[in-house]
Amino acid sequence: MIVGSLARRYARALLEIGIAQGNFEALGRELDDLAATYAGSRDLAEALTNPIFARAKRRAVLEAILEKSAVSIPVRNFALLLFEGERIPHLPAIARELRLMVDDKAGRVQARITSAAPLSAEQTSKIQAALERLSGKKLVVDQHEDATLLGGVVAKIGDVVVDGSLRTQLENMRERFLQDQV
Repeated sequence: MIVGSLARRYARALLEIGIAQGNFEALGRELDDLAATYAGSRDLAEALTNPIFARAKRRAVLEAILEKSAVSIPVRNFALLLFEGERIPHLPAIARELRLMVDDKAGRVQARITSAAPLSAEQTSKIQAALERLSGKKLVVDQHEDATLLGGVVAKIGDVVVDGSLRTQLENMRERFLQDQV
C-alpha cells in the first residue's frame, strides 16, 4: 500500500470525527504534537516499533506518552488503533495529511516565503496580504532566508510558486536579451 494513500485515508477518518464533534482543528493540533514527539525521538520510535520488546510493553509506552500528552479521547483511540495495526511509523505522514485537510476545511493554506534578507513585520504583512488576495485563502506563513536569491522574494503557496527573486528577474532579462539577438 502506498504511504500517501494510507496517510490520507487515516487523516480523512480523523478529520471526519473532528468535524462531527466540532473540534477538527484541536484534533489536528494534538496529532501534530504527537507526531512531533514520535518523530523527534529515535528511542521512542524504536520502543514503539521494535518487535524485540513485548507488544504489551510497547503499548504501555504509548499509553504513557498519550497520558503525559493529555490528548483527547479521539486522538488517544486513533493512536492506539495505529499501534494495533502496526501503522504507528506512519504517524508523521498522517499528521501532515491531516494538517493539510484541516487547513483546507478552515480556509487556510500553508505558505513559505523565502527572502535574501530578513523581512520587517510591515514587509511580511504586505506580502502576506498580496498572497492572500492571490490565493483567496488565509495564509499560514513560514519565513526563511536564502542569501543565494540576491534580492526579492520567492513564495510557495501549496503547490504554486510565485518567484519574484532578483536572480529569476535577471535570468528572464538574459533570456529576452538572447532571444532578441537571434
